[in-house]
Amino acid sequence: MLTKAPTGIAGFDDVTQGGLPAGRPSLVCGGAGCGKTLFAVTFLVNGATQFSEPGVFMSFEERAEDLAANVASLGYDLDGLVAQGKLTIDHVRVERSEIEEAGEYDLEGLFVRLAYAVDSIKAKRVVLDTVETLFSGLSDAAILRSELRRLFGWLKERGLTAIITGERGEGQLTRQGLEEYVSDCVVLLDNRVEDQITTRRLRVVKYRGSAHGSNEYPFLIDDAGISVLPVTSADLDYAVSSAVVSTGIEGLDAMFGPGGFYQGSSILISGVSGTGKTTIGSSFIDAACRRGERCLSFVFEESGAQICRNVRSVGLDLARHVESGLLRFEAARPSLFGLEMHLARMQRDIDAFKPGLVLIDPVSALRGPVNELQATLLRMVDMLKSRGITALFTSLRTDGTFDQVGDLGLSSLMDAWVKLLDVDANGERTRTLYVIKARGMSHSNQVREFLMSSAGIRLVDAYVGPAGVLTGTARVVQEAQEEADALRRRQDSERRRREVVRRRQSIERQIADLRASLDMAEEEESLLLSHEETRDSLLSGGRDAIAARRSAAE
Repeated sequence: MLTKAPTGIAGFDDVTQGGLPAGRPSLVCGGAGCGKTLFAVTFLVNGATQFSEPGVFMSFEERAEDLAANVASLGYDLDGLVAQGKLTIDHVRVERSEIEEAGEYDLEGLFVRLAYAVDSIKAKRVVLDTVETLFSGLSDAAILRSELRRLFGWLKERGLTAIITGERGEGQLTRQGLEEYVSDCVVLLDNRVEDQITTRRLRVVKYRGSAHGSNEYPFLIDDAGISVLPVTSADLDYAVSSAVVSTGIEGLDAMFGPGGFYQGSSILISGVSGTGKTTIGSSFIDAACRRGERCLSFVFEESGAQICRNVRSVGLDLARHVESGLLRFEAARPSLFGLEMHLARMQRDIDAFKPGLVLIDPVSALRGPVNELQATLLRMVDMLKSRGITALFTSLRTDGTFDQVGDLGLSSLMDAWVKLLDVDANGERTRTLYVIKARGMSHSNQVREFLMSSAGIRLVDAYVGPAGVLTGTARVVQEAQEEADALRRRQDSERRRREVVRRRQSIERQIADLRASLDMAEEEESLLLSHEETRDSLLSGGRDAIAARRSAAE
């Protein structure tokens, strides 16, 4: 198996599956300003500081003091490494007028000088910058080819992991067109300008004895050094989570069956200007930070300080999350970098900060050819999903919708889509939202009005009636009318209830009077019957007495 020497350059070792071939020469070529020298210096510095491999930098153009000053902006202290015996810098001045083409011309002097520098610090790594300057005085192709082979062969014999830098040629990788054939690894750097925006790209042209990434990869050069971003789309085999995260808005959470969104999902919030996209996104961030999650917000239209100030009006204090280190804003104008550079910077910042939630506000600000936009958005979503990061994208639409040109396939990549709309009626504008889709969960199909105040964001039910959806003051008037109608119905019901009570009482009084009359009649009838019985008894007694007297008389 081929032994490799790691470069320590973030991303490049992933692309090459371990680094450059150990003990072999590699060619780093490209046009002026593409970063060849910085790439080579980073290779040496990382070797000396991270992998305990001292290095020799032999320059044919820049003096040692100039080189040290140029790379100091990357945080490299070449003078310090030289003082520690971890690095040797040798400037070889080559003047074309001093070179004579003759059959006995060779690089023996260079080999002696290089061997001394290598032996003095027991170097394992070597950089020759640049090979064109070394051979600038030679026009004989045979001598040139012979000396190049000797140079590369000498490096291999000494077991040195070497980088030789070369200028880009016309129709070939280098000016001589020979270095790429005798090198074991060829790395092509490109500094491309499109629509007045510069993008640096890297491609591994060949790598003998090893598999490697063959695509073009954007790479960054800034105060953090050089980093290569392998931003090709990931396989669709990332893990998923059933955990639910809150939006920070109680009413919006209630519109989804689980009570929020699945962790690691991608959420799109679209709408026209002024509908509240950034404010809702800030609620997401505030809720995540209150859960203790780290949040990273990429903004293209406002600064982080301005957003913190603005959302205080709705009761959100994002500044405290920034101070605590849970929230970080990365603000840049869309025109500052090309699409791939924006994506590359995002990936590097995400890998360094390790957030649980990422907000991109707005993703529609990115500009570029349609095919590049689609590829960038796809890579962006795949990158976030592969890391299990909950991603929130806001998108500005002039009409509140996605057309075929503006969609760019983003809506189909999203797991959930919340659409914000302005409703103009009765001389006022009200904000509403509804859920277009939410994969894997039940969700409300209602249009909900939401209000933003110092107490936060609150969702209210929109009135749906025969005349359509009423919001704002129209909804308030309708609700007041409904309350008045309900009050009138309650009053009518109470009046009818009282009438029934009065009728019941009247009838009950009539029944009581009739019962009293009946009782009196029954009492009178009973008395009359008693009197009749008394009279009948008296009459019967009189008759008996008369009968007795008559019997006695006889």
